[in-house]
Amino acid sequence: MEKMKIAIGSDHAGFELKEKIISYLKKSGHDVTDEGCYSLERADYPDHAHKVAMDVLENKVIFGILMCGSGNGINMTANKHKGIRSALCWNHEIAALARQHNDANILTLPARYISEEEAYKCVDAFLKESFEGGRHADRVKKIDC
Repeated sequence: MEKMKIAIGSDHAGFELKEKIISYLKKSGHDVTDEGCYSLERADYPDHAHKVAMDVLENKVIFGILMCGSGNGINMTANKHKGIRSALCWNHEIAALARQHNDANILTLPARYISEEEAYKCVDAFLKESFEGGRHADRVKKIDC
């Protein structure tokens, strides 16, 4: 797999998984930008979702990875940015389809509801797959308001 520049962020509920994924990505040779949070102390997920979304939109990174307890709040926040297609994924098949069919540029994980092993599988699938285009491209063009 090609080495990539990736931004990652979480709130306090996703902090421990975020730290593990950062190590996992770095061991694979990826360049990781950590947009926080930086401890288990209470942190507001929008702050970190906005930073990762902006990194993607400003082409500072190829992809983003986000996580919070359920994945919902941080995912909703990221998707408020025009041009962001953040996908909440709880297994690697959904992560692969998010890239293949939806051209997702941010992977969101539900930290309290996914195993570490499945999280790694989601990351691998998301980074490995490519957008298929074709009929999916027409649909993706209709996402932004």
